[in-house]
Amino acid sequence: QVQVMESGGGSVQSGGSLRLSCASSEPIFATGYLAWFRQAPGNEREGVAAIRPRDDTTYYADSVKGRFTASKDNTKKTVYLQMDNLQPEDTAVYYCAADHLNSGASPLVDRYFLFWGQGTQVTVSS
Repeated sequence: QVQVMESGGGSVQSGGSLRLSCASSEPIFATGYLAWFRQAPGNEREGVAAIRPRDDTTYYADSVKGRFTASKDNTKKTVYLQMDNLQPEDTAVYYCAADHLNSGASPLVDRYFLFWGQGTQVTVSS
């Protein structure tokens, strides 16, 4: 059974940084995608960033480009989301998702992912 385990999150002031971690079991880490989504109260869940570990291809929503960075650690089968220059509008529950995607499927669209972490709260105060 595929497991997706998140850690990290917390509360910071505007301009601060946080790092989220997401561990996934094989074989998704080797050949699939891991992605980060977030959902703020009253909002739909939105794709934030994704990474394809086998070749380090990354994807970012326009709202986080230049501020968030996805990376991986092959030995730990873990991906990271480094979030810098956080703003109050980044406040949300962040979820990690993992799955194999069909050709043409966007890794920033939640309906393509079957396996999800439990979510972690990120709160940014002004």
